Amino acid sequence: MSKLVIVGTVAFDAIETPFGKTDKILGGAATYIGLAASQFNADGAIVSVVGGDFPEEYIAMLKNNNLDVSGLEIIKEGKTFFWSGKYHNDMNSRDTLATELNVLENFQPKVPESYKDAEVVMLGNLHPLVQLSVIEQMDSPKLIVLDTMNFWMDSALTELKQVIKKVDVITINDEEARQLTGEYSLVVAAQKIKEMGPKYVVIKKGEHGALLFHNEDIFFAPALPLEEVFDPTGAGDTFAGGFTGYLAKTADYSFENMKNAIIYGSTLASFCVEKFGTERLESLTKKEVHQRLKQFQSLTQFDIELT
Repeated sequence: MSKLVIVGTVAFDAIETPFGKTDKILGGAATYIGLAASQFNADGAIVSVVGGDFPEEYIAMLKNNNLDVSGLEIIKEGKTFFWSGKYHNDMNSRDTLATELNVLENFQPKVPESYKDAEVVMLGNLHPLVQLSVIEQMDSPKLIVLDTMNFWMDSALTELKQVIKKVDVITINDEEARQLTGEYSLVVAAQKIKEMGPKYVVIKKGEHGALLFHNEDIFFAPALPLEEVFDPTGAGDTFAGGFTGYLAKTADYSFENMKNAIIYGSTLASFCVEKFGTERLESLTKKEVHQRLKQFQSLTQFDIELT
């Protein structure tokens, strides 16, 4: 079991989908990553910032899920980061209705002393300079995983490339991989991203699964076909949390074990979308995860008759 440092937003979201809408609910990349990683009893610490308006019961819930919150800064006179979005009928595209940075605007992350020796670092979606400052606070992690998005490619590409140079794994979606490299073929895009620094590239394709690239090796994991996608918010972060939580638990960072980590990440993401916000992850049991892993197994295992 390795220690895991999780950096990202702890936030409020207000979401509208074809299935309904919410008022302010718990959200944020670090929240989803942490809750997914806690499924493996990972020794995880959240490094983030919230305002004085952040409810005590949310912090208690994170603690109850075995997450260290000593790196969660509370700025009493400030307000918590807020995002609001509306999903279109296809649930793949959305409009951002509001983004209020609030306390996140001047966030300077502080990794707790007892986690500076963590083996695994998960850099959730934040400004690249914030991600960079976390890398600089760590002693010598064995695995740094970066999640980023097109927003930073548009607004902070130079800084983003500095971070990409220092990480072992990058997880981005297919659209972002194409934007970052200017290549349409995901195989060519992954090769170009590897040349920027990371040894491993994970390209998420939403409901169409995920691809893992390392040297000449490629692994593809499908997404579980679901009857209903209720709210896709946080699915990518949940995937990242499952991926890093599994790797931290097993302390095996080989390509072969990353295949397992991708399946675990996909499995947890399939639960996340079933309810609004973090609700489904909060009630998730080991038994449910095990059952869904078996579904994954039957979906992907077959013998090919060679003629």
